[in-house]
Amino acid sequence: MRTYSAKPDEMKMKRKWFVVDAEGLIVGRLASFIASRLRGKHDPLYTPHTDCGDSIVVVNAKKVALTGQKRQNKVYYRHSGYPGGIKGTTALEILEGKYPERVLMKAVERMIPRGSLGRRQLGKLHVYAGETHPHQAQEPEFIDVAALNIKNRERKA
Repeated sequence: MRTYSAKPDEMKMKRKWFVVDAEGLIVGRLASFIASRLRGKHDPLYTPHTDCGDSIVVVNAKKVALTGQKRQNKVYYRHSGYPGGIKGTTALEILEGKYPERVLMKAVERMIPRGSLGRRQLGKLHVYAGETHPHQAQEPEFIDVAALNIKNRERKA
């Protein structure tokens, strides 16, 4: 029996669109689920060197949950390239700022392999801070990530 290797043209026909509501979901668990779907690891025809994944639309990204003290203590670093040019921003500052969807995008980006294939897979991720999105024409299916595992949703103590 020979090992099946999916071809890119075959996978284009199978691609679907999904919508995920991120309100109250834990960032890391949601990012892990999204990264797996973007890569296509949920599919039995998964091939590591081929873009087998689906397109994901995330709404309510500004309402994601961070466990523990991560909202205040987690720092996202960037560097200008000059000596002493490192700057840091906390997750709280990003979530309350102009682009709150970047917290989730960075989490997913860091779970996808670097390279041209990873950039292509990441291009199928569409994250929106609010409840609306412009992808109604693709007729996306809704995935309830909170119902998949009790730990996916933030618990109020």
